[in-house]
Amino acid sequence: MEDVSLEFGLKINRRALVSNNGGCIDEIKRRMAISRSAMDKLQKIWRNRNITKATIAKSGLLKRLCSPYASETWTLRESEKKKIDVLEMWCWRRMLRIPWNAFRTNKAILEELGITQRLSSIVQARILTFFGHVSRRDNDSIERLVVQGRIEGTRSRGRSPMRWADQIKAAVAVPLHECARKAAAREEWRRIVKRATTLK
Repeated sequence: MEDVSLEFGLKINRRALVSNNGGCIDEIKRRMAISRSAMDKLQKIWRNRNITKATIAKSGLLKRLCSPYASETWTLRESEKKKIDVLEMWCWRRMLRIPWNAFRTNKAILEELGITQRLSSIVQARILTFFGHVSRRDNDSIERLVVQGRIEGTRSRGRSPMRWADQIKAAVAVPLHECARKAAAREEWRRIVKRATTLK
């Protein structure tokens, strides 16, 4: 798919890379490098004293710089979530001109900006929303078969890798068939997604 131009002359490619084992760590590293490069290009803007904290918090600029496009296919482990959250806080501190030696906690910064949903939670919300969309499809849908179907046979010994559907069960804290039943009701599933991805 062709590159799509965004504000500030930034460009992104709306594709996601998934490794052979179903992981997304290489893709996340690639996105992080792009986001850091974009932040560096906008240093003059961050140094502008006329930009207020309220403007930064409400502009949605971070979502554009670190856009979680095509993240519905990601399999997020806790380690990947932490990497995404670290990048998010690095961006917020850069935007607010907070030096590295300032004793400011992440929680204090998020409360000051009124942030109720972390970047990793936005990615998780997109994954859960996509699951709900797939679950409401017809029984002969290939997407539904891939997500909810079972593979015959046995796997090799050892700990099984985290699957895409495993993160759905972990986020909602119920078995996958129960998640699919809840997702059938669109409004109920929206409430579940919001509850699972909002800061406590």
